[in-house]
Amino acid sequence: MIENAQQFGEAVASARKALGLTQRELALVINSGERFIVDLEAGKATAQLGKALAAAKAVGLRLSASVAAPR
Repeated sequence: MIENAQQFGEAVASARKALGLTQRELALVINSGERFIVDLEAGKATAQLGKALAAAKAVGLRLSASVAAPR
């Protein structure tokens, strides 16, 4: 389960590398700058959600959400 921006970034980086894409190539696929991909994969929490979701989709990550039980 991904619980923070760092883990999300690591998942995107891993999937990107598995596809043999560079950060620049992924940025071009989602019409973004390479700096965004660098920041996203580094776990920068201020990354734009829309672009982050586009990057995840571009590398084949399937995301889902569920409601956690109250603690």
